[in-house]
Amino acid sequence: MWHKPYGLYEKYIKRPQDFVCALLAIIMFTPVMLVIAVLVWIKLGVPILFIQERPGRKGMPFKLYKFRTMIPAKSGIIDSAQDAQRLTSFGKKLRSTSLDELPELFNILKGDMAIVGPRPLLTQYLSRYDDYQARRHEVRPGLTGLAQVHGRNSISWEDKFRWDVRYVDHITFLGDWEIIFETVMAVIKREGISASGEATAGEFLGNKENKS
Repeated sequence: MWHKPYGLYEKYIKRPQDFVCALLAIIMFTPVMLVIAVLVWIKLGVPILFIQERPGRKGMPFKLYKFRTMIPAKSGIIDSAQDAQRLTSFGKKLRSTSLDELPELFNILKGDMAIVGPRPLLTQYLSRYDDYQARRHEVRPGLTGLAQVHGRNSISWEDKFRWDVRYVDHITFLGDWEIIFETVMAVIKREGISASGEATAGEFLGNKENKS
């Protein structure tokens, strides 16, 4: 059974709040996004945006927008094992500030995402989740979430999913704003950007990897 909004905040306030905050943030950060777009064009060429299909609420696919930080994969197939070779020094600096995530504000505006929620992962992971892990898709994915303020890419997949499901079961106004504040602090400190020995985060191979 899919998660149903259980409080006034989640039912009536969260989505309008996300829309207004995303709209205000887009207006505020438009000059920054224009500068970044020019820099990406100079450093990496076109396309400026990285657009990839990700699973949203109930696993329904949507197109996620980010500023591009990597050179194209030679084979045309994106492989996380090759991220370190594809990630440029400029891209690494951009990711360290999390400014590459700014285009996701348009995903929030469209209703694909929320400001706070489980991060949208790769579509190929859908078949690898167990029933508990799949619960992360009961709500809209977020620009940030509990997992992001508790280690981001530096924690294990098992811990990420635990934080994701905990969020699904405890959505509150104060909780969301606490996560937003903690996210700002984590970005300033540039914490948890990559997993140990990885350019970003290692691939989730399924539950067998957690038992090995």
